[in-house]
Amino acid sequence: MTTESDPPRTGEQRLPFDPGARADATIAFIGHLVTPWRKGDCPKNLTEARARGGSFAVRLDPGYRAALAGLAAGDAIVLLYWMAGARRDLAVQAPGHRPDPRGTFALRSPARPNPVAMAVVRILAIDAAAGHVSVDALDAFDGTPLVDIKPWLPGVDVPPGWHPGQANPA
Repeated sequence: MTTESDPPRTGEQRLPFDPGARADATIAFIGHLVTPWRKGDCPKNLTEARARGGSFAVRLDPGYRAALAGLAAGDAIVLLYWMAGARRDLAVQAPGHRPDPRGTFALRSPARPNPVAMAVVRILAIDAAAGHVSVDALDAFDGTPLVDIKPWLPGVDVPPGWHPGQANPA
């Protein structure tokens, strides 16, 4: 991970302010992610996490466990989580896997004004009373704070006219 004091890569642009210093809203973490990943050993995306394998879970804090009602093994869900250690000051980034810099909003990088990440995963097992949801993969450090869980709905979460195997039209 880089810090604000690290020299920018060629083409990177920093924001003229620190988004973390603003207090526009608050977020209540509802639990955390359980993964085998640590700094220096974490897949860059879910495809890589699935290929590497491992044991992955969501642990909900007691006050939120009732909100799991209606979810079941086999369901696809969207997890939103807080990449606490990520940079927040980059407007344009120069990722190593791309030939040219891109705006933060054109990347899935954890470095963003609000380091909210998302994963669409499949529930393998669920114990609502214990607040434990086993999922097929995660690409975040162990202990990463969980912000929200939403059901993935194919009639809502797929852009109009898109079909499996098609590249992102953007």
